Amino acid sequence: MRMTAPTRIVFALTALAVLAACEKHDATAGQAASAFNNLASQTGQKFDQAASYVGQKVDAAKQSAQQNLDNAGNVPDVSASSVTESAKANFANAASSTNAAINNAASATGAGLQSAGRKLQEWSATGTGASSTQASSASSAADSSSGTRTEVDK
Repeated sequence: MRMTAPTRIVFALTALAVLAACEKHDATAGQAASAFNNLASQTGQKFDQAASYVGQKVDAAKQSAQQNLDNAGNVPDVSASSVTESAKANFANAASSTNAAINNAASATGAGLQSAGRKLQEWSATGTGASSTQASSASSAADSSSGTRTEVDK
């Protein structure tokens, strides 16, 4: 015997309701029937909700298809003035997009240069750059004190 999906669901829910009712030791036949009725009512409501949802989706698909058919029947305006206006609008959009891309590239380049400048400053402030600067300052001071002329003195 083949059962459809809704029939299987109802059968399973019925079996669960009967088992739940039998599990109670003090359950009466009236309580089991009441629980079964409640379960059947809830199941019916869920099926109604599902059917309503599917119906809404079918209606929306029909409406969309009808709009597409209606729009397909309309012939677009292909006059020279409309083509010119369309070309102007496309050109303006392209120019705007290009300008935005150039601005983004310039901004990114500026940010990259700032980052590189900061890294150079940090590098020069570290031991490698500072020690060579201190060493050249010390040798200049030694040359000045020994009486030799430096580039600054000349």
